[in-house]
Amino acid sequence: MKNERKTEIRVGITVIVGLLVLLWIFGWTKNFSLSSNSYLINVRFDNVSGLEIGDQVTVNGMRKGFVQDMKVGTNNVIVELSIENDIILKEDATFAVSMLDLMGGKKVEIFPGKSNVSFDKTKVAKGVFYSDIPSAMSLFGSVQDDLVTVLKDVKISLSSLNKIVSDDNFNNDVKKSISNVVMLTDKINVMLNENRNDIKKLTTNAVELSEKTNKLLNDNTENVTVLLTDLKLLVKKSDDLLVDLNKLTSETINQQNNIGKLLYDKDLFDKLSKTLEQVNELTSVLIEQLKNDGINVDANIF
Repeated sequence: MKNERKTEIRVGITVIVGLLVLLWIFGWTKNFSLSSNSYLINVRFDNVSGLEIGDQVTVNGMRKGFVQDMKVGTNNVIVELSIENDIILKEDATFAVSMLDLMGGKKVEIFPGKSNVSFDKTKVAKGVFYSDIPSAMSLFGSVQDDLVTVLKDVKISLSSLNKIVSDDNFNNDVKKSISNVVMLTDKINVMLNENRNDIKKLTTNAVELSEKTNKLLNDNTENVTVLLTDLKLLVKKSDDLLVDLNKLTSETINQQNNIGKLLYDKDLFDKLSKTLEQVNELTSVLIEQLKNDGINVDANIF
């Protein structure tokens, strides 16, 4: 009887221990804890692609929390993160959804930041999504047709280039061009060698001319300054003279001076015309008398 009782007690203890171990494993896998040693923050992501409730939250690569909840918004997802109390976040903390391993799992990686201002846990933080292998494959699929087209174009270009390179005429032309360049280079070198002294002399003369010019300018700085001043005065006087001439011309045209009155007076012009006509008539009479019997003068002197 006693042995049966001991066996029942052992079985009961074993079952209880097994249940406790099972509950502990379940709580560890689901991040369940009876003690409140964590705090919650909300992060907004445009895309979470595979992130699930219960996934890990790591801080600088170390597991320090889990995904508590997720809510789908209009154009984003609000993720509620449970983070252990020993993690102190700063105002410049960053949050990112990244790949956990090659099997495709997801996690939320947190970088606490270095600011002197503490993180406001009441606000919704902004997170980013790091592309993983499935995202890269999806992107590759979206550009697959374009990539095939590009490869075809590259193949055609390489084929055309091979045809050009393998063309004998093209190769002969290239060789001839290179040969001509070599010959031209040799001729230039020969010319430079033959005229080395002349080039050196020309350079020396140019340097001497530059030095003499500088010396001439330095020695005659005052004269050059005076000359420039005189030229400036001459230009100013010329401008003044042109202004006066323009003024005189304007006054003459507008009959504002004697010359204008004489030139543009109609009565004077008529009188001069009449006088010229009379002079012409008198000249004609004199010429006629000279041709005949001479000039008859009938005058009373006194």
